Amino acid sequence: MKVLVIGSGGREHAICWKISQSSKVDKIFCAPGNGGTDIVDKCSNLNITDIDGLIDFASKENIDLTVVGPEGPLTEGIVDKFKSKGLKIFGPSLKAAQLEGSKIYSKDFMKKYGIKTAEYCTFDDKDSALKYIENCRYPVVIKADGLAAGKGVSICQNYEEASTALNDFMVKDVFKGAGKNVVIEEFLEGVEASILTITDGNIILPFISSKDHKQIYDGGLGPNTGGMGAIAPNPYCTEEVLKDFEKNIMEPTLRGIQQENLDYVGIIFFGIMITKKGVYLLEYNVRMGDPETQAVLPLMKSDFVELVENAIDRKLDKFNLQWKEGASCCVVAASKGYPLKYDTGLKIEGMEKSSNVFAAGVKKENGQFKTSGGRVLVTYGVGNDLNSAVEAAYCNLKKISFPGMYFRTDIGK
Repeated sequence: MKVLVIGSGGREHAICWKISQSSKVDKIFCAPGNGGTDIVDKCSNLNITDIDGLIDFASKENIDLTVVGPEGPLTEGIVDKFKSKGLKIFGPSLKAAQLEGSKIYSKDFMKKYGIKTAEYCTFDDKDSALKYIENCRYPVVIKADGLAAGKGVSICQNYEEASTALNDFMVKDVFKGAGKNVVIEEFLEGVEASILTITDGNIILPFISSKDHKQIYDGGLGPNTGGMGAIAPNPYCTEEVLKDFEKNIMEPTLRGIQQENLDYVGIIFFGIMITKKGVYLLEYNVRMGDPETQAVLPLMKSDFVELVENAIDRKLDKFNLQWKEGASCCVVAASKGYPLKYDTGLKIEGMEKSSNVFAAGVKKENGQFKTSGGRVLVTYGVGNDLNSAVEAAYCNLKKISFPGMYFRTDIGK
């Protein structure tokens, strides 16, 4: 098989790495890829980013399967366009991708199908939103309606913080259109968990649970990032929690997908909050998480390509999804200043010495790895238990350095 993977981050490096292990695959193309995907076995980078160009390439090269990494192309309708040309692609349709593309659409979907979620109101003008937050119970959560690279959520402790967030979202337009409409919802107290699943539209198979660490600083302090590390499985996802999740969130989501006639063959990522009153759904993502993927895939025993093919063929009920024993941890190394301003083009030392590394904001110039983004790379570790996995991830990180390299020291601790 020839497989095309779309995307350029650490998630896509992990996906390419996992696909390369399949005996069914001869060649992988990653578009546009990064400095790490280019050295994955069987993989070459492809400097194409526009959908029409990707369709043209997939047609001419007789690509057998395309896997979409990030949410952007999915919410631009890449799956519908590929399918219209008779090309096999893994991911939800444009309509189904609105479960991530619009927070308002997804919250209304949750409400309609009785899925446990925080109470909320939606607003398309700042004055109405300001009037609403005068009488809110704080803290309150304000979310940009559209895609904001994982950063469009603000937890506000008082009126002043909430009004500043609304001004940033709706007036200053810091998210370039994504925050023109907002969701304001009640703050849920508890522990977050990420549960990746795969669906063929008939059934949903959950993956092992994971836990992301969103804030930039140790102890969960500072602004939100795209994620600073993850562990799997999530120790807070007990059997009781998982049963609650499946009954009150996962199963009604599938019913909603079927009743809305959403063409959904792909990954559904559930961001949940485990509270004293049960499990609540925070959000949907319509693709694999980053960095959760870099923690989850190293524990997947099954062939990822076979899993995807069974989903596309609507035969997931026949697939025996298997996982390795133990735990995994991944730690993000970020550029100094991230998630705000940061320098790029800095030389990365030691990356080739660690086999357990997934590149993200990494480019290769004249045989040398250099930084090209805020989240630069991820090192991961697998162990018999969480402690040994955490130790292995940090041990791998010690082999790598670049000027101003920053990472949290408490992932999985």
